[in-house]
Amino acid sequence: MDAATAHQSLGGERVPPFQLEHKEMIAMPNYTNMLKFERDFNKFESKVWMEENWTISFYYVGAYLLFIFLGQQYMQNRPRFELKKPLIVWNLALAAFSIFGAFRSVPELLFIFNRPNGFHHTVCYPSWGQNQAWQLWTFLFVTSKALELGDTVFIVLRKQPLIFLHWYHHVTVLLYSWYSYSEFIAPARWYVTTNFVIHSFMYSYYFLRALRVYIPKPIAVAITSLQLVQMIVGVIVNVHAYFAKARGETCDVSDQNIQLSLIMYSSYFVLFARFFYKAYLRKAASSKSKSKAQ
Repeated sequence: MDAATAHQSLGGERVPPFQLEHKEMIAMPNYTNMLKFERDFNKFESKVWMEENWTISFYYVGAYLLFIFLGQQYMQNRPRFELKKPLIVWNLALAAFSIFGAFRSVPELLFIFNRPNGFHHTVCYPSWGQNQAWQLWTFLFVTSKALELGDTVFIVLRKQPLIFLHWYHHVTVLLYSWYSYSEFIAPARWYVTTNFVIHSFMYSYYFLRALRVYIPKPIAVAITSLQLVQMIVGVIVNVHAYFAKARGETCDVSDQNIQLSLIMYSSYFVLFARFFYKAYLRKAASSKSKSKAQ
């Protein structure tokens, strides 16, 4: 495939292909229904901005942790806030954002995955940089991780239990996603797509809960199970990238990024598995033992 045939007509515009390190151009799905804000997005400026400013995420994390400490101290002897309507709007907005993000990211992943040697391409070739719409939603995904810290604001002000998994997950995802976008790593398509898909279900679930809609417990179990699958996928992607580089193949992700991502996804799996056991399996076993005793 030459460079001319690799160009894609996105919303009627001819867009030059993103320059990949391995010099191989990959055909991309044709997004002809792009919205104006997607067409106007400057993907090159966004990458340069993140390269120069990704460390700002550490300031966000510092302010976030300070809020948790001071907020819990402030609320200790005060009545909880209900915040029902703001919580409904918050979860609805994040659900809609995640659904639209999944709508944009899933086709690209499947398009590349279904090509010959597709899984390797999805892990090692950052061809998503050629895709105007996909790159915009990747940038929005990354920046939204700062916004999602607001989840914790509701927990603190409503005086709900704040578990380690919650704030650890928010902190590490924010730092890692900003750092990874600055490097323009190839496996980002997996991390972004799986997160968008699962958050579509998760925030929709939270939205319905905020409306006081009854949701059967198996739905919550299924969402947590999907999160565990997400962590397994993250580990598999990193292991594939590691061995590809060990074989001397080109794979556009740094060794340091692979190490950080493996640690992150492995720790998530352990923490989510522990949460799954305590929230569902142990409670179920306890309920059975109580019913037998009666």
